[in-house]
Amino acid sequence: MAVSQGGILKLKITTITNLEFGKMVQAASQKLNQRAEFINSLNVFPVPDGDTGTNMSLSMASGAKYEREETSEKVGDLASALAKGLLMGARGNSGVILSQIFRGFSKNVADKDTLDAKDLAEAFAAGAQTAYKAVMKPTEGTILTVVRKAAGAGKEAVKSTNDINEVMAQIVTAAEAALKSTPDLLPVLKQVGVVDSGGQGLTFVLEAFSDALSGKVDESEDYKPDDAEMDSMIDAAHHQSVQGKLDPNDIKYGYCTEIMVRIGDGKLVDQKFDYDKFYDYLAKLGDSLLVINDDEIVKVHVHTEHPGDVMTWGQRFGALIKVKVDNMRLQQETIMEHDEEAQDAPVAVAQADAQPKPDMKGYAIISVASGDGIGKLFTGLGVTNIIAGGQTMNPSTADIVKAVNESGADKALVLPNNKNIFLAAEQAADVADIPVKIVHSKTISQGMTAMLAFNPDADLEENQSAMEDTLDTVISGQVTHAVRDTTIDGMAIKKDDYMGLVDGDIVVTNPDREQATIEMVKHMLDDDSELVTIIYGTDATQADADKLSDQIQALDDELEIEIHEGDQPVYPFLISVE
Repeated sequence: MAVSQGGILKLKITTITNLEFGKMVQAASQKLNQRAEFINSLNVFPVPDGDTGTNMSLSMASGAKYEREETSEKVGDLASALAKGLLMGARGNSGVILSQIFRGFSKNVADKDTLDAKDLAEAFAAGAQTAYKAVMKPTEGTILTVVRKAAGAGKEAVKSTNDINEVMAQIVTAAEAALKSTPDLLPVLKQVGVVDSGGQGLTFVLEAFSDALSGKVDESEDYKPDDAEMDSMIDAAHHQSVQGKLDPNDIKYGYCTEIMVRIGDGKLVDQKFDYDKFYDYLAKLGDSLLVINDDEIVKVHVHTEHPGDVMTWGQRFGALIKVKVDNMRLQQETIMEHDEEAQDAPVAVAQADAQPKPDMKGYAIISVASGDGIGKLFTGLGVTNIIAGGQTMNPSTADIVKAVNESGADKALVLPNNKNIFLAAEQAADVADIPVKIVHSKTISQGMTAMLAFNPDADLEENQSAMEDTLDTVISGQVTHAVRDTTIDGMAIKKDDYMGLVDGDIVVTNPDREQATIEMVKHMLDDDSELVTIIYGTDATQADADKLSDQIQALDDELEIEIHEGDQPVYPFLISVE
């Protein structure tokens, strides 16, 4: 049956099969990719780190990739794959909440071959409920409000129609209305004159779902995310980790091996699938092992010297439907040949390795940081692994899981150094191979202060508690420039002016960087202040830092002042006061 809507002939749909679901997911991924910069522009603060769109786009691209690679024709399985991909690719709070929405969605449809209108509405309702539970203190006027209102509209719509297109249209209408209401629920949004960026991202996802179902999207269009575009958004520093600079001969297991097995299928099957048995054998062949399965498919990632043994083991349980083997030693040789900086890195790493290291008693301490100088500061304080990232590029759940699982440690502590990374870090802790605790450091300065409280002889809970107790003892300041005109808390901010942020709040703005920095420091100092640390970034010099130090000393000649080169982007100066 066809109905006319706005002059457009529209087919009534009562069932979503694997084909429709795949189109919905890929359309959403493409739409977020195309609109990432627009979503970024909605970030409330006028600092050049608006990354909600980037985070949601990359998270959805990961989910879409997992969905494309899932061979099952059951919508429940495809939804599960989408949720898994979103989980592993989740970046920032917005990406994590998006992953939680589809985690609840997928669990609700887990046993479904296809979806009808009621199934779809109930799945969105379950997604909203899961998302709210994932956030410790849910805030209205955000993506949470949008998903709750949209889901409510879906449940109401199925009372009067079984047309999925009509239900989806009402879900979108409710999402758009909820999005428009976000400034009324969050005063800071009204001040700046924008809607919630995460809510906008989710609305785009729902619109893409509706477009894919109604035929507004060209079915011949390829929704596969553009890998080149996606890669260009990733900070190049992500690929410049210390691990990436290893001598190829130091790589213990040289072959990155991935297989996907259809359980029970194939001529060589002689074993009934048992997860523990399957996993335990592979664990003896190498490291960085990840095994994910459902009733039909098992996926394996492992670093090993014997990829053939991995494949042979897989064939005892089912047919190989995907095989990928990369020679990591050869890859590393290529990187070293073509990256001039990487050619020098093995010398620096060797010198560092030559120094005596403290006994970490089985601990890995993983810190998120942007800038080689900041990375070295953390390493000097005892951090064992650095994940490149921070304000302008939040690492994904998978990045953190990878760092934990490849650390070789028995237990790990993670320093996010940015509140927008908390949720991804917590999700990583839930799925990592070893026990993990998060030290909720919001800034680089807090992370460094927390390291002073680390005790290798204490257990995970004791270290987490002791390190978090230090976070309030340091005041963190950041200097950056405004990317647009706005007014926040009565403060008029002009594009390209410099701003001083103290513990995340803008306290001063000035067209002169030096003046803005000094005024910010004045806000940070009190009678108990003893130590001021200046970390200068790529947009400042040692001379700039020395001059700043003299001006701070003039404010209080009893202050002790330290200067470090941080190489961080975005922020010319990071300053802490203790």
